Amino acid sequence: MTNSEIFELMDRFEKSGILTMRVCVGGNELELSRAGSAPASAAVSASVSPVVSTPEAQEGPVIRAPLVGTFYAAPAPDRPPLVNAGDRVSKGQTVCLIEAMKMMSEVTAPCDCVIEEVLVQNGDLLGFDAPIFRYREA
Repeated sequence: MTNSEIFELMDRFEKSGILTMRVCVGGNELELSRAGSAPASAAVSASVSPVVSTPEAQEGPVIRAPLVGTFYAAPAPDRPPLVNAGDRVSKGQTVCLIEAMKMMSEVTAPCDCVIEEVLVQNGDLLGFDAPIFRYREA
């Protein structure tokens, strides 16, 4: 499945009255649900190459994706990344953007911290709760 196919399915799901939806195509799987139904989150897994959470592989606290979508390090293609490894950021500062269904959502720092490592690449498809940045409190 391509990102555009995933976003099209998400859009159709949002406009429908369906409470949960699970689509399996080849080795790809997409599961969506509405609040109040079974799992209250949307999750993507498979060889679409979404970034999935692997907490045992991470050392230290991480900033995680609050939704399924495409990761953008910068506000525009011709602009520098909002943060880089080694940057000191303030609580509430925007550290990246996630696009879902043509809507941009800001992801902010949970505390005053130093970004230790950027765990994803610009344009990566993120699953719900996927680790994006490893940080240490400052």
